[in-house]
Amino acid sequence: MTKPDFTKLTNLAEARLGAEVVHATDDFFADKARLIKPETPVFIDGKYDDHGKWMDGWESRRKRIQGHDFAVIRLGRSGIISGFEVDTSHFTGNFPPFCSLEVARSDAEIPGDDEWHELVGKSALQGNSQHYFPVDNTEIWTHVRLHIYPDGGVARLRVYGQVFMDWDDFDRTQTIDLAALEYGGRAIYANDTHFGVPGNLIAPGRGINMGDGWETCRRLERATDPDYWTMSHDFAILALAHRGMIERIIIDTAYFKGNFPDRISVQAANLSGLSDEKIIAQSKDWPELLGAQKLGADCEHEFTIADTNPITHIRLNIYPDGGVSRLRLFGKIAG
Repeated sequence: MTKPDFTKLTNLAEARLGAEVVHATDDFFADKARLIKPETPVFIDGKYDDHGKWMDGWESRRKRIQGHDFAVIRLGRSGIISGFEVDTSHFTGNFPPFCSLEVARSDAEIPGDDEWHELVGKSALQGNSQHYFPVDNTEIWTHVRLHIYPDGGVARLRVYGQVFMDWDDFDRTQTIDLAALEYGGRAIYANDTHFGVPGNLIAPGRGINMGDGWETCRRLERATDPDYWTMSHDFAILALAHRGMIERIIIDTAYFKGNFPDRISVQAANLSGLSDEKIIAQSKDWPELLGAQKLGADCEHEFTIADTNPITHIRLNIYPDGGVSRLRLFGKIAG
C-alpha cells in the first residue's frame, strides 16, 4: 500500500519528542508505552512473559463486561493534525475490529471528558495491517484518545501533522537548531532510505545506535565506475522549522565507523509556496552553503558558516554513500 502524503509530516506522537501514553483502561497483555515506540513493530516467536504472549504494542484483556478500552496520548509537541496511522502489525487473532480517535487541547495531564472532540468516527480495522485516516482540521491539539472496540491489540499509533510554534513572540536573538524536529523541522526526501530514514537526522539528542540515523545502501557502481567518487552520491532534503540564517553546522557520524560517508556538502535555498515535488526537482541546482568536507568515523564535525542569507531548505549530499546520525543547523530565525 502506498502511504498517503500526510505521513511525510512530523509524527507528533513521537516518543523522542516527549510524547507519552499517559493512561490506558487496560494494558494487561502489552504495555501501553509500546504504542508510540519509534521502531517498526516486531514479532518474536516463542517469547512470553508473566501475562502471556509478548507483543510489540498495546494490548488489553478480553472483556467480560460491557464497554470498550481506550488509551490517552499526550503529544510530544502540540500541533495541527493532518492524519493518523493505526498499525495492527502482528496482531492477527487479537486485533480490535473497530477504532475511533478523539483530540483535546488541554494543560492537564489527562483532559476531562468534556474537552474531547472526535476527528475519526468508529472505523473498521483489519489484523496485521496499516490503516490511514486523513483529517481536515486546522486547530491546535495537545492530546489524542484512541478508542478500540471492544478490546484487543494495536502495535503503533502515529499522529502526523505540523508542530505548533509561536514564532511571533520568539526571541530573534536566540540561536537555535533551525532544522530540529521539536521546532517543526521536516525531512522532505532522500534518494535512498535502505537502512534509515532522513527524519532521524533531526531527531532530539545524539543517536543511540547505528539504526538511529540516515543510512543508504552501498552504491554498486563503485565496482565499475572509476569516477564514482565525483559523479555519484546520495542526498537528503530538509525543510527548516523557520526561515533563518545559519551560523554553524554539526554533522554527527555517531556509531558509523566502517560506513560513514567520505565527504559531505550542503546546498541551501530560500523558497516559498513550492510543492515538495518541485523542491526535490530543483534542489540539485541550489547554491552551496558548505563546500565538500571530509568526515571521520563516530564523531561530531563542526563547521562555521559565513553566509548570512536567510534560507528555508537544505540539501545534504553524502559522497558516495553511507550513514549520518544527526545534522544540526544552528542559527537565528529571520522575518
